[in-house]
Amino acid sequence: MAKAVAVADEQSSGTATGLMHWLKVQPPRLSEFLKDVRAEMRKVVAPSREEVISNTTVVLVTVFLFAAYFFFVDSIIGQGVTKLIQHFTKQ
Repeated sequence: MAKAVAVADEQSSGTATGLMHWLKVQPPRLSEFLKDVRAEMRKVVAPSREEVISNTTVVLVTVFLFAAYFFFVDSIIGQGVTKLIQHFTKQ
């Protein structure tokens, strides 16, 4: 963490030496990042076909249930607002 703060301080100073140091530090940081990414990607396991199908089914059913719920709630509220507007605009 202290190293990151020191690099940030050098970058903010705007000096040529700060820029040169920053350019020298970047390739090893990128290399370390890519090594970490590769190590994490080795841990990734692809889901089976059955898992994908079951998860997709759950998502689709849930989406349709929420859509139906919001449709009915919107219809009821819309009718209520319409009746209120009609009630207050009658002369």
